[in-house]
Amino acid sequence: MASKSILERFLWFQNEIKSGKYPNTKTLAEKFEITRKTAQRNIEFMRDRMNAPLIYVPANRGFTYEDNIYELPGFWLGEEALVSLILAYRLASAVPDAAIKISLRSFLEQLLTKLSHSDKISIKDLSDKVSVRNIEYSKTSGKIYHAMLEALLFVKPVRIEYHSPHNSETTTRDILPLHLLHYMGTWHIIAHCALKNELRDFVLSRIQKITPCADKITSRFSAEQVREYIRKTFGIFHGKETNKVCLCFSKDVSNWIAEQAWHPAQKTFIKKDGRLCLTIPVSDFREIKREILKYGAQVEVISPKSLRNEIKNEIGRMSGIYR
Repeated sequence: MASKSILERFLWFQNEIKSGKYPNTKTLAEKFEITRKTAQRNIEFMRDRMNAPLIYVPANRGFTYEDNIYELPGFWLGEEALVSLILAYRLASAVPDAAIKISLRSFLEQLLTKLSHSDKISIKDLSDKVSVRNIEYSKTSGKIYHAMLEALLFVKPVRIEYHSPHNSETTTRDILPLHLLHYMGTWHIIAHCALKNELRDFVLSRIQKITPCADKITSRFSAEQVREYIRKTFGIFHGKETNKVCLCFSKDVSNWIAEQAWHPAQKTFIKKDGRLCLTIPVSDFREIKREILKYGAQVEVISPKSLRNEIKNEIGRMSGIYR
């Protein structure tokens, strides 16, 4: 509590100066119920140890700053920094590791108690006013997440048992984690796979077991190559070949689609009849097919022909279910 009281004194003294008042040892002592001698030591500490440009103005019987743009160095959080930090805490609700969330909450609560001069914002208030909800995401084990995060941060190779729902197979892979990605509510690890000697994407919820790897893995991929791997095509599925997919949306949903960002390299234009055409690069049709079917009769696949046929066949199978 002592450190909190001292910081409050420093902050109050500065706020008085910034408000055009001239605080002194008497006003500081009366405000915080301390002795004049203690108040004097506090002022001297600000001047000598915190380099506050304090000058005494005899006419006003108090102190001011010679340089009024001065701010006390790093002992409290400004309003914007405070909001950013507690918003980060709320957004961290997507992290499946309970220990990390508890640690983060404890840290922020201590920070708010000791360093913030704002009594208008609290973590409880933020929890009541801001929430995060994800749908259609894959749940990740907190234990797996924690082990993978540790391997990523400390550059340690790991051995994983990975189950693929596409072929119902479980394989053992030695990987070096390079990038943790939170995509549409689901956690992925982009890693150097020793078996393929290539970048690979692994969904954390499909990792059944993770253990340290005795073999050394030296990645040949730079951070820029990893970023390019992530952003090069629509969605999370990747392949060696990229196709340009052109979709035409009806007038009823064109304004809605126009505000959406599907890919950094997307191109859009509005036809005379109000329909919107969207072109994006895609290397794997699995995810884009789900997006297309979500819009039903409001979208038409213009190209490529192979995707158009896949959608047509899927609609035929759907029609058969409802006959």
